[in-house]
Amino acid sequence: MSRNKRTRSWMQTHTSDTYVKQARQAGYRSRAAYKLLEIDERDHLLKPGMTVIDLGAAPGGWSQAAAAKVGAKGRVIAIDLLEMPAIPGVTFIHGDFTDTATQEAIGALLEGVGADLLLSDMSANLTGVRDVDQANTEHLNDLTLLFSTEVLRKGGDLLIKTFHGPGFEALRDAARHGFDKVAVRKPKASRTHSAEVYLLARGRG
Repeated sequence: MSRNKRTRSWMQTHTSDTYVKQARQAGYRSRAAYKLLEIDERDHLLKPGMTVIDLGAAPGGWSQAAAAKVGAKGRVIAIDLLEMPAIPGVTFIHGDFTDTATQEAIGALLEGVGADLLLSDMSANLTGVRDVDQANTEHLNDLTLLFSTEVLRKGGDLLIKTFHGPGFEALRDAARHGFDKVAVRKPKASRTHSAEVYLLARGRG
C-alpha cells in the first residue's frame, strides 16, 4: 500500500473513531484521555488532592483528565518536548525529563515531597525500522522506570505505556523489583490491532 493510501486509510479510521468523537464532544484534546479514564475506573488511581506527574503530556488529554480528578487541592505537573497550551490546574514544563534542568524544575515544584502517581503515555519516535524502534522504546521505558524511583513517594504508583515485544518481560520484571504489585492493562480505547499495553506498577518500595 502506498504512503498516500495508508494516510487516507488512517484518516478515515480516525475520523470515524468513537473515542475521537467523544473526546471532541467532551473537550478533551485527544482520544487518549479515555485510556486513562478507563484504567482509573478499574484501578482507582486518581484521587482528590494527589500530586501527579504526566510525562510526554502533549497535547494534554491525560493531563486534562488527571487535573479534573485530583481537583483544586491536587496538582498535575506535565512535561513534554513539544509545546502545550495551558490547561487549568496543570503546571507545564517544556523540556526533556532526562535533562538535569528539567529534573531540577520538577524537584522545585515537588519541594522534597514525592509525587503520588507518575503517568507516561510516551512513545519513542518511530524510524520505520522495527529493531531500532523496539530498542528505542525499551530504552525510553527503562528511563521512565528509573525516573519513577526518583520522583515517586514511597507507596506511589506508575502507569507506563509499552508494547508487547522482546523487551516487555524484562520491563515487567524490573518493575516488580521496585513495586509491590505489577499488572498489565489494555483499555478498550487502545486500538485492538495495536501491540500497545499499559504497565501498572503499584506501591513503590
